[in-house]
Amino acid sequence: MTHPGYVLRNGDIVNPESTDSFVGTVIVDGDKITGIEKGDVEDVGDRETIDCTGKWIIPGLVDLHVHLREPGFEWKETIESGAKCAVAGGYTSLCSMPNTNPAIDHAEVASFIREKAKEAGFAKVFPIGAVSKERKGNELAPLYELREAGCIAFSDDGDPVWDAGVMRRSLEIAKDIGAPICCHEEDKSLSCCGSMDECGHSYRLGITGFPGVAEEVMIARDIELARVTGGHVHICHVSTARGALLIQRAKEDGIHVTAEVTPHHLMLSHLDVDGIDTSYKMSPPLRAPADVLALREALASGVIDCIASDHAPHEPDSKDCEFEEAAMGILGLQTNLPIALKLIHDSVLTRERAIQALSFSAAKIVSLEAGMLRPGRPADIAIIDPNQKWTFSNSLNLSKSQNTPFLAKKSKKK
Repeated sequence: MTHPGYVLRNGDIVNPESTDSFVGTVIVDGDKITGIEKGDVEDVGDRETIDCTGKWIIPGLVDLHVHLREPGFEWKETIESGAKCAVAGGYTSLCSMPNTNPAIDHAEVASFIREKAKEAGFAKVFPIGAVSKERKGNELAPLYELREAGCIAFSDDGDPVWDAGVMRRSLEIAKDIGAPICCHEEDKSLSCCGSMDECGHSYRLGITGFPGVAEEVMIARDIELARVTGGHVHICHVSTARGALLIQRAKEDGIHVTAEVTPHHLMLSHLDVDGIDTSYKMSPPLRAPADVLALREALASGVIDCIASDHAPHEPDSKDCEFEEAAMGILGLQTNLPIALKLIHDSVLTRERAIQALSFSAAKIVSLEAGMLRPGRPADIAIIDPNQKWTFSNSLNLSKSQNTPFLAKKSKKK
């Protein structure tokens, strides 16, 4: 029997495509939005009514940077468990990074991920293909073949594209394809396997530092290669004020550069690192409080386009060890939206800009038809209660991993 449809009534509709917010009604028939009206509507037919009074009706969120760990590391996360986390966090579209085993460097792996996501039936999953074979940075992967297999962008995430010539050729091909190269910006001859930001605090803790310049020199290199090729560089997880400034100047010069920032780089600094709790270890590392403020300003102004989780699940054995031995990365899919609400509450971001950065702006970077509320478009919708108090706990965590510094921290949503 076909469902008669839904009427979402009296919600505060936040449409990041138009930034026109109002209290109104959204009508859904089948898998499409068929109407958006200001105020209430009288005749709803036999559709199911959902009262959204006091709640926000927003587009399903879009995450450009997720590690689903399948194939190859299913004990950390699977496509199904990651997609469940996503839906619980308000996401309907995910882009999965290629540092799987095998890497997404040939069409069969990309097709496998799409099929597994379809079988799971939760959020839509769009694979990001590797730039280079086995993500080793030396030899180009078959980018045209990966594109035909459904890859929406390319990246060697977790590692930089080591060879500048490979990076240049990848940008030339990606320009022809119409896709971005998503860059993990780290010169490892400068980061030297550092475990936290290089600063006075790291010296006091006796932890090897990962200086900001290791990220910034690679951002500068890739901006210049984008300038030469006309290709689209997307800078992943920007963590420094200097990095944001380089991106701002590149945009002012008309270079095709976009950027993302993670919620943890907007909320935490290197002062939160105690050298013991490995849930504060990620790549790039948490930076200085001044960097946090600069990233917030860059996001608010649009210099940084979107918020992405860098959701990176790890099993306890990878984290329950010495700080310098622990794996990099934290969970993010279920905590991104509450952190964004905190930033709205603290007047760091307007509501419209926060939702835009979590949905429409992210979708636009990879040319997805998502992140918008418009009649005729898919009914990818999230309804959130911005005033509900919420504490992330192990019982609410849907991931197969537990590595996050935000467990047991009170927040608002959802």
